[in-house]
Amino acid sequence: MVSTYVETTRKHFEANNRVRDLSAHTSKVHSVDWNSDGRRLASGSFDKTVSLFGLQTDRLTKEHTFKGHSDSVDQLCWHPTHADLLSTASLDRTVRLWDARTSKCVTTVQTKGENINICWSPDGHTIAVGNKEDLVTFVDTRTHKVRGEQPFKFEVNEISWNNDNDLFFLTSGQGHVHVLSYPQLQPQL
Repeated sequence: MVSTYVETTRKHFEANNRVRDLSAHTSKVHSVDWNSDGRRLASGSFDKTVSLFGLQTDRLTKEHTFKGHSDSVDQLCWHPTHADLLSTASLDRTVRLWDARTSKCVTTVQTKGENINICWSPDGHTIAVGNKEDLVTFVDTRTHKVRGEQPFKFEVNEISWNNDNDLFFLTSGQGHVHVLSYPQLQPQL
């Protein structure tokens, strides 16, 4: 059964091995992510924009370019279950939420630093955003207010929750993965 699946998949890719470059930005692209239903792809760029593509059968077509950030869009991520909501982290010290249905910014949340990474909690109620000063800010997505901030004394490179939404992970410049309870943010052994 597994070999049948592998063979079918291999034949599919052999028959559909077309490569196509998509013109999305005027400068380097920092981030790319698929939405929860796999029908849209978003990319964020140094050019301060977010490009949105829709998957039509077997090809991507550009739907919209979101503009509004005043500096580089360093990372973006989609809501875990709402296929039309996208969040972006920018060096302009803001987090923006975008609605793909209306092609508009839903809200802008000010943060204390130049944002370089972002992730959405599995329950969709919180966005965590990390900045260059290793401060992680937690934004309530229902009120669009900062719920809390947590500074770290080490270089924070990436952030993520587990699927149960009770652990928060940070990778560090020292080669460690830090596991914290959530929402208490206490180190776990």
